[in-house]
Amino acid sequence: MAEMTISTPPTTAAPPGEAPGKAPRGARRNAAVRRVRRRLVHLLIVLIAVTFLSFVVIDLLPGDAAVVVAGDNATPAQVAQVRLDLGLDRPMIVRYIDWLGGVVTGDLGKSFRTGQPVTEALAQRIPVTFELTIVAEVLALLIAVPLAIYSAYRPGRFVDRASMTLGFGAAAMPQFVFGMVLIVLFAGGLTSILPATGYESFFTDPLGNIRTIILPCLTLMIGEAAVYRQLLRSDMISTLQEDYILMARSKGLGPRTILLRHALRPSSFSLITLSGVNIGRLLGGTVIVETLFAIPGLGQMIVQAVFNRDYMLLQGGLLFVAVAYVVINMIIDLLYLVLDPRVRRDA
Repeated sequence: MAEMTISTPPTTAAPPGEAPGKAPRGARRNAAVRRVRRRLVHLLIVLIAVTFLSFVVIDLLPGDAAVVVAGDNATPAQVAQVRLDLGLDRPMIVRYIDWLGGVVTGDLGKSFRTGQPVTEALAQRIPVTFELTIVAEVLALLIAVPLAIYSAYRPGRFVDRASMTLGFGAAAMPQFVFGMVLIVLFAGGLTSILPATGYESFFTDPLGNIRTIILPCLTLMIGEAAVYRQLLRSDMISTLQEDYILMARSKGLGPRTILLRHALRPSSFSLITLSGVNIGRLLGGTVIVETLFAIPGLGQMIVQAVFNRDYMLLQGGLLFVAVAYVVINMIIDLLYLVLDPRVRRDA
C-alpha cells in the first residue's frame, strides 16, 4: 500500500532584521511610492480643474477688468488699449492655455494693478499666513489632545463636562466675534498688553512678531481646539472598549502606557485627517482674521484680487491653495502608512 504524503507549501523565511509576519521594508517603501505616485496624478488633475474653473468663473463676473485697471475716468480708447495690453481681448481658453504654459516655466504673470510679479507677491504673503496657520494648529493640538485623553479616561467627570461645555461655546462663536473680544480685553480700553493690528516679521523683530501673532492665533485656534478635543475624545472612548485594551489592562499595564501607547495612535486617524484639511483651509481662508487684525496674508490678498479684478494675482493665490491641499493630503496618506500596518498591506 502506497504511503500517503501530505505536501506543504514552501515557507519563506523573513528577511534579516524583519519580524515574521511583518511586511518587509521594501514592501512598505513600495507602498509609499505607489501612494505618492497616485497623489501626484491627483495633484495634476486638481490643479487643472481648480485653475480652469476659476478662469471660467472670473470671466463670467459682471464688469470689465480693463475698466477697473484704466480707471473710471478713462476714455473708451484708453480702456481698449488696456484690454489689448493685458490680453483680455483674446478668448478665455487661449488666455488660460498661455497662463498654464507660464506656470510650467515658473512664470505666474504680473499683477494688473501694481505690475508686481505674482511670484514675488506670493513670496511676501504666504509666510505670514503659513505662520499664523501652523502656530494656531499647534496651539489647538496642544490644548485638545491632553484634554481629550483625560476626558476619555475619566468621562463624565468635571474636566470632561467643563471642557465640553466650553468647547461647544467656542465652536459656536464666530471667529470675528471672538477676535473682537480679545482686542477689547488685551488691546482695547481695558488693557494695552498686545497690539490690535499690524504684523512684524520674525526675522526683523522676533519679540514684535510674537506679540503681533498672539491674538490672531488665539482667534484661529479656539474653534479648532474645541472640535479636535471632541473628535479625539469620542474615538478614544471607542478604542478603550476594544479587546486588546482589556488584555493590556489584565496584564497589569498602567493607565499612562495604555492611553499613550495603545489607545492614542489608533484613535488619531480622524484627528490627523481633520487637522490636515484645516491647515489647507486656513492657508486660503484666514481672510476674516487677517482683515480684523490688519495682517498682510494670503487670504487678504485673494479677496483684494477679486475686488480689483486682478486675475493673475487671484490665479496665483488659488494655485498655491490647491497645491497646499493636495500636498497636505499626500502627507496624511504617508502618515497612515506609518501609523497603521493594515494600510501598508492594502496599499
